[in-house]
Amino acid sequence: MASEGGLSHRSRRMMPVVSPSLERDAGVRGFESDGHVRLTSNGCMDLEHIITKKRQMQMKTESLRGDLMKRFDAQVKEFVEAMIEESISFEPTPPVFASSVSEKDKMRQLRPSPEQGKLFISRRSLLDELFEVNHIRTIYHMFIALLILFIISTLVVDFIDEGRLVLDFSLLVYAFGNFPLVVSTWLCMFLSTFTIPYALLHQWARQYRSARFKRLSCLWAGTLFLIFQTVVLGFLPTYVVLRNNLPPASRFIIILEQVRLIMKAHSFIRENVPKVLSSGKEKSNLTVMPQISQYLYFLFAPTLIYRDNYPRNPVIRWGYVGTKFLQVLGCLFYVYYVFMRLCIPQFRNISLQPFNLKVTVLCVFNSILPGVLILFLAFFAFLHCWLNAFAEMLRFADRMFYKDWWNSTSFANYYRTWNVVVHDWLYYYAYRDFLWIFGKRFRAAAMLSVFTVSAVVHEYALAICFGFFYPVLFCLFMCFGMLFNFILHDRRKGPIWNVIMWTSLFLGQGVLLCLYSQEWYAHHYCPLQNPSYLDLLTPRSWTCHNQAVQVKAD
Repeated sequence: MASEGGLSHRSRRMMPVVSPSLERDAGVRGFESDGHVRLTSNGCMDLEHIITKKRQMQMKTESLRGDLMKRFDAQVKEFVEAMIEESISFEPTPPVFASSVSEKDKMRQLRPSPEQGKLFISRRSLLDELFEVNHIRTIYHMFIALLILFIISTLVVDFIDEGRLVLDFSLLVYAFGNFPLVVSTWLCMFLSTFTIPYALLHQWARQYRSARFKRLSCLWAGTLFLIFQTVVLGFLPTYVVLRNNLPPASRFIIILEQVRLIMKAHSFIRENVPKVLSSGKEKSNLTVMPQISQYLYFLFAPTLIYRDNYPRNPVIRWGYVGTKFLQVLGCLFYVYYVFMRLCIPQFRNISLQPFNLKVTVLCVFNSILPGVLILFLAFFAFLHCWLNAFAEMLRFADRMFYKDWWNSTSFANYYRTWNVVVHDWLYYYAYRDFLWIFGKRFRAAAMLSVFTVSAVVHEYALAICFGFFYPVLFCLFMCFGMLFNFILHDRRKGPIWNVIMWTSLFLGQGVLLCLYSQEWYAHHYCPLQNPSYLDLLTPRSWTCHNQAVQVKAD
């Protein structure tokens, strides 16, 4: 009894005293996650614990609210863009009888006016938005880690072979050789594009109102512009490239700038000529000529569609500009290490092997990885970093240079979203103008003409830059590209079609890198002293092995 009394006295001091009212209150407010009330040693509830729980719930609520608002803003932006694109395609026509409208008037109504063309709005690039998500930014970090591994592997191999660290960038020095000539050629192209089209348009617009023979005036001005496009921008840069035997990267700079300036000059004339014609018909005294500063801004702006004014951002983020140019430089070194570690060791002696099916198939599948890496790096360096850097410096607000092409389930959607800048030009000035000239019945012919123009320009650029004619890209574009455009059309939905699209894209990159690399080394190992016209059209990689064997036998 004594021990029981002592135990009861001690336990009585340690047990909490809970009043009935406190128990009822705790039953309402003090439950833990397992249904029990959390009480302190003096019988009161742990208010600090409840406050902590409340703060955690508030923090979770705030984070969820932020995520929901971001998703809501993104969906609203996509909805608004879709509505704008659909509204642009609407063409209001007056309610007249069909018999009273001539075929010529119908064709004129199909002509896309500047108000019905591309609408520029303020929006960010898609990757800039995606990189705010940690999961997507981790993929970017993975590519950086892979670059670091390429650099380390190159240094380790050089150290094992040479016994010292070798920082050899001779490939980059060779690829961008004769750079002063490249700069001077570009400067001449730019100045001629800046002065001649503007002067031609200004002179024609001033004489058009008072000209007695307006059609003859239009024909004369159009002929001069075509001569400028063909000779000054078309022939002369190509002659400089071939005459001085420039290396590949230097050739790419000149040829790509040549194509860009031709497209910009065409857009400038195409968008301003209808304004002059309409003002001449209305006999208005208003000035329709754009200012020369507007044309100069357009020549540097990251778009191929001319407008007098574009949406502009209020400030320039110079830190953003520096980051984008550093990323371009990083992608350049990335491509260099891809060639050094994955391409050159594979293709160095492949042209000396017999050209057969086994060698070609192994080469294609070994080329898929470096080909895909080069594709990703070219997209990220140019369409994202380079264009965004210039857009930021010019405060150009419409940053939709590409869309989510990686989610495409059809090649038709891939062609529209991969390079929006070029697609817009082809759509408004090739496809829609073709329909304006020949009518809406020839939509298939219009699409075929756009594919043909794109394939020819791509093959022209590769032929001039590589120094040989090997129409692999043209055949892939016109044969498989056209075929997939109709087979993998927009009605194909679902993940399996996205897998098929990526598989085809990967395989195509392997074919391009393999065959063009074989031909490059074949021209290096098996040069011809006095090649005939047929030799220039025949792929050298098909016969290089036989020539090498014959040389060794002699």
